[in-house]
Amino acid sequence: MDLRRRLPPKPPSTTTTIRHRKPNSNINQSSSTTVTVVAHRSSSPIPKASDALPLPLYLTNGIFFTLFFSVAYFLLHRWREKIRSSTPLHVITVSELVAIVSLIASFIYLLGFFGIDFVQSFIATSRVDDDSFTLEDDVEHHSKPKPRIMNHVAPAAGIGYTSEEDEEIVKLVVSGSIPSYSLESKLGDCRRAALIRREALERKTGRSVLELPVDGFDYNSILGQCCEMPIGYVQVPVGVAGPLLLNGCEYMVPMATTEGCLVASTNRGCKAVISSGGATAVLFKDGMSRAPVVRFGTAARAASLKFFLEDRINFDTLSIVFNKSSRFARLQSIQCSIAGKNLYIRFTCSTGDAMGMNMVSKGVQNVLDFLHIDFPDMDVIGISGNFCSDKKPAAVNWIEGRGKSVVCESVITEEVVRKVLKTTVPALVELNTLKNLAGSAIAGSLGGFNAHAANIVSAIFIATGQDPAQNIESSHCITMMEAVNGGKDLHISVTMPAIEVGTVGGGTQLASQAACLNLLGVKGASKESPGSNARLLATIVAGSVLAGELSLMSAISAGQLVKSHMKYNRSNQDMTTIKS
Repeated sequence: MDLRRRLPPKPPSTTTTIRHRKPNSNINQSSSTTVTVVAHRSSSPIPKASDALPLPLYLTNGIFFTLFFSVAYFLLHRWREKIRSSTPLHVITVSELVAIVSLIASFIYLLGFFGIDFVQSFIATSRVDDDSFTLEDDVEHHSKPKPRIMNHVAPAAGIGYTSEEDEEIVKLVVSGSIPSYSLESKLGDCRRAALIRREALERKTGRSVLELPVDGFDYNSILGQCCEMPIGYVQVPVGVAGPLLLNGCEYMVPMATTEGCLVASTNRGCKAVISSGGATAVLFKDGMSRAPVVRFGTAARAASLKFFLEDRINFDTLSIVFNKSSRFARLQSIQCSIAGKNLYIRFTCSTGDAMGMNMVSKGVQNVLDFLHIDFPDMDVIGISGNFCSDKKPAAVNWIEGRGKSVVCESVITEEVVRKVLKTTVPALVELNTLKNLAGSAIAGSLGGFNAHAANIVSAIFIATGQDPAQNIESSHCITMMEAVNGGKDLHISVTMPAIEVGTVGGGTQLASQAACLNLLGVKGASKESPGSNARLLATIVAGSVLAGELSLMSAISAGQLVKSHMKYNRSNQDMTTIKS
């Protein structure tokens, strides 16, 4: 049997000639590229559901809207008269029967009207799915974006969106008629909103973001939570250091970074720690702080509130008010500092497995509302007065702590120092004194008595969905080294008073970051012991910092720093051959 007779004839292929300029050609020269597009489509256009209507769509809508409300009013008026005259409602006249039929018909139309787009999308999608396209030549891409129909935007489930609609929306965003930030709420499709925003951005700026990936990301997961007006996502490689032997358990530590040597160096430190029997970490304080600033008419009134808040008799009452904000928030302390007529009130509370900034802020607001009863002349200037202190280097965090306060220590044997770290105990002790202690003091450092704690903290923060900006106070660290056991072995410790981490909320809920938390065994909230996952994460951060400090200080002591960075932190690619 000849199967070819049963196949429909192929439609003619379409050949399109596109002219473009080569990057290095003369401005008046151009070359042409022929793109052959073979589309197995029928010659008839895709029908629309609205094409079946005898009148234009807006007229049809107007007629049925008028009919619906008119007959509804008529029937309600008639039924009211029947009720007043005690006439049975099931006894209807011909006019009432016609009105009921018209009401049902108009209701069915109006209900179906909202499904027209769905029917149209279903027809269009079915037709497009049967099409096949062949591109024989590719057109060279230019960095300067050109207006294009966004055929790559996938229709949202249950809603029919055409490429023409996307193009119109792009134009409206470019012109400012539709705010870019409102696309998600107007379209109901986060990915489609990102694609349209991205296209509008390219047209407005005249610059391409082609290399910024957009596919492969769940944009619904960040809506109202992590990022506004997304146009894609940045790829950051994640390495793993370890195993880190900490408090008798081994951890493989994920680190997201673009700095060569960092993961390798931390991994070497982990090897030195585990070869010497591991490290021990102790969390000695756990409390997030928020410090509003309030103002009074006189300094005396500000002092009165200070005395009131610091009186232990009032603390229990204030705790009850504060703790209403969450089942995990528990007020721990209130610290006040006065400056003239202004009073800064630093509230500290436990926050469970959450980092806790929102939790403590809600509790503070409850207390401020309560204080207005006895101090009606109190003027709240701001919920945060920088006495907290959040995302800024501050002595109050260095001294009082914020978040999780952890100390971690380990004894590294002489043999490991010599064979793994390639240096000696006396050399490390001397370098730590002159660099991390004396050198940082000369620089006027605040909480920076370490080699590179911020490197490890930032890498773990990014990998596990923490707030990267809180690396500032979380990296407060003092590294201590001394010779022990007759001067043969090395005792190293890191003390970090303000590690601000959580395992729920914020970026911890994103899939990639949640996977890294799961690798450490601290994903989500602990049901058995609320807050234990966040506390464990803080100790892992401190243990990783200890490993990183140990390795970097050894590299500097042995004169290996420059050599290792030249090997691992420099690209081997010939940059002259890479197209811009």
